[in-house]
Amino acid sequence: MKSNKDKDSLFIEERKSFSPAITGSSLPQEIATRIALYPENKRRPVNKTIVKNDYFQLIYNMKENSLNISSRGDLVYSAIPYDTARNYIQRAAIQYLLHPEATHQYIESHKTNLETYLKLSIFQVTNKRVNKNSSKVIQAYDAIFKDPLFEIQILGRLLQHDETGALSANLAGKFLFSENVKTGISGYISEYLKFVVQLTQALPLMTDGKNIRLLESVMPNSAISANHLTFESDITSALSLLPQEVKETIENSIIIGSQTIPANNKLLLRSEFGKELSEVRQNYVAHSVDPRELEQYFENVLPAENANLVNVISDIHTKNGTLPFMNKNFNILVGDISDSHVVNKEINGLYVIGNHELVDILPNNPIKDDPQWDPWRQFFKNEWFKELMRNPDDTWYKLPIGDHIYYECVKAELEKRFPKMNVLNNNSVIHNGIRYIGLTIPVVLVKRKKAQQKFIFKVLKRLLNQEYDIPTVIVSHAPLFNELSMLSSESTAYSKGYNCSEPKIEALFKEYKIIGAIHGHHHIPASSGRYKMVTFSGKELFVVCSIYSKMNTGFELIGLLNSKK
Repeated sequence: MKSNKDKDSLFIEERKSFSPAITGSSLPQEIATRIALYPENKRRPVNKTIVKNDYFQLIYNMKENSLNISSRGDLVYSAIPYDTARNYIQRAAIQYLLHPEATHQYIESHKTNLETYLKLSIFQVTNKRVNKNSSKVIQAYDAIFKDPLFEIQILGRLLQHDETGALSANLAGKFLFSENVKTGISGYISEYLKFVVQLTQALPLMTDGKNIRLLESVMPNSAISANHLTFESDITSALSLLPQEVKETIENSIIIGSQTIPANNKLLLRSEFGKELSEVRQNYVAHSVDPRELEQYFENVLPAENANLVNVISDIHTKNGTLPFMNKNFNILVGDISDSHVVNKEINGLYVIGNHELVDILPNNPIKDDPQWDPWRQFFKNEWFKELMRNPDDTWYKLPIGDHIYYECVKAELEKRFPKMNVLNNNSVIHNGIRYIGLTIPVVLVKRKKAQQKFIFKVLKRLLNQEYDIPTVIVSHAPLFNELSMLSSESTAYSKGYNCSEPKIEALFKEYKIIGAIHGHHHIPASSGRYKMVTFSGKELFVVCSIYSKMNTGFELIGLLNSKK
């Protein structure tokens, strides 16, 4: 029996990072061979089919050098409109295959929160309120563990809850078995499991349900395989728990392309139910509630402490005066940590300034004659400072470029509150052989990009200091520019004009041993991934964006650092 700590760690985002699946310009032999099998790939310049069956396909993206499993379109993941948990449920499916007992324990550890969800679900169906001790709630809770495909879904919902906040829309379809059977999700899971088992048995691949990579890309001695399905994974225990028809389907379809009898789980196919699904979506009223309004009804049952050796975190925005996590090692705080004058005398590491720090460090006392205002009195005549105090959210784009004296005053105040942290205001620190350069870029200044990038070049040139061989990571709250940003081009916050237009910056990246960049600011969901590998200035770099969540109290950077050393 695993301890609670061990059990929780199975489902928390990887503690060790690793290099991407595919690097370099030449295709791995396994990929090149598969591409040649599908004639349609000749007319597809980017997305190449590697493997496909009736419902799923493995795609290789030539531009991003990445692998991705996607639905072929006919199999509907969920009849629940705008159901955003697919990636979480796929991840849960893999964890169930690998650790069925730990899955059970993890769900049990959330019993209090599940009872709250079940009460709300029953109310949505019957319009009658029940308490957690009622027979209906007890029966609904017990039903979770009677069907493995439903248990997988509940795990996925809990992963989403812990990472993004409380759920509210269509709870009955998500948490009551009687309603869930109408959603088609169980059929989707059975087909997804079949496909990923086929893939990992036939090709040297690994997947955690969200990412898929070639095994050869994993660093030697990396401890990540416990959460990833590979051809070596022992899934015997989980298969024995799955419905017999699902078990047999998976066992009989190990070889890619074999013809098998589909499982007897109801598949929701767009070709058969497309019209009905479209009508449901058109008439759907979500009744969603902001997760922040629901937090008071749920408990945080996960540990607040992590053991990451280099722990990256940003955008906590804590409002209760304390940090909501603990780490006794080296922490990289990437701005927007506090909205409540947090003081922490023990946390160690480095800290870069975000936009919210620019207001959070100001005195609470509204009396401007108070001595607490003395360090800030010199800015009283600045229009941007006046507006910053009146309405910060409408002032961010007016902030001075990051070499302004105001930021040095912010740094001095943060150093009082976090005495063991290196507050980097356009400065650097070396930790375990890695040089971290902390740039003050609180926000994205698209209209002043030229001045911003002139500042970036000037500071980088000074801090790199002709020390060419020191592995260097650049840390800033807002990303340096699009090429080193985790923000998707599909996001409404994305501006294509925020690209790198200063050739001197590219020359610095080429000349020095800069291995990666870290940023925050954009509140990118953890489900989108904590890092990516990019090519900039002719070299491969990592980009990390680690946003705080209850599920993930920091990203372990040590794996990426080791891969680049």
